[in-house]
Amino acid sequence: MSNRFDGKVVLITGAGSGLGRASALQVAKEGANLSLVDLNTDSLEETKSKVLEVAPNAEVLLITANVTDEKAVEQYVNETVKKFEKIDGFFNNAGIEGKQSLTEDFGIDEFQKVVNINLNGVFYGLKHVLKVMRKQEFGSIVNSASVGGIRGIGNQSGYAASKHGVVGLTRNSGIEYGQYGISIKAIAPGAIMTPMVEASLKQIDQENWEEVGKQFVEPNPMKRFGKPEEVGYLVAFLLSDQSRFINAVVIPIDGGQSYKY
Repeated sequence: MSNRFDGKVVLITGAGSGLGRASALQVAKEGANLSLVDLNTDSLEETKSKVLEVAPNAEVLLITANVTDEKAVEQYVNETVKKFEKIDGFFNNAGIEGKQSLTEDFGIDEFQKVVNINLNGVFYGLKHVLKVMRKQEFGSIVNSASVGGIRGIGNQSGYAASKHGVVGLTRNSGIEYGQYGISIKAIAPGAIMTPMVEASLKQIDQENWEEVGKQFVEPNPMKRFGKPEEVGYLVAFLLSDQSRFINAVVIPIDGGQSYKY
């Protein structure tokens, strides 16, 4: 197993499941110590247990926090630095999809909820982690955008708007902070089979969601859902020193679907 992360500290939000958990497992296998953040304490404990199965010597800090609360975000950053004295990598990942409906039917409260988590939470994370990394004069950040942040996907106004915002933040901040030895990029996952995607399919058809899923990925050039661990491999590379000259870009991981006409 590669040791790209020996002696390094990686902070991950949305670490209780899905892409956050998969990425935590991957960087831990490669030697990282972890600061894991999620709103769900039980899910965090489960992630920690899985991490220690694959990386028994990893140091793992668990922090329960709401990423829509800037003070809570500042606190999770401070707690991480207090324990580990630095942050080498940050997977700024916490997010939700929200309800599916036409734009005219999308409630303002629901819209604001999605934007608060997906965009404001990412902004707060960037703001406070960048203060640490600028003092260090090094660091790698990966933001979770989405294919929905680089193209329209329909019936998801809040999600699409928030993820387009993440793309803008990534490009802008990458340009600003490259001079300080910090690289900032985003991933744009497509249909990855996570609990969030499963919940989305169940919004369409609660009983037959698996069949809906098969139909959903039929247009994909690879004819399948992506796997969380495949995203974990990409995130690990983008957080590693091997990708330091990759900056201010958004990288799709969607089986090629976003480029299919």
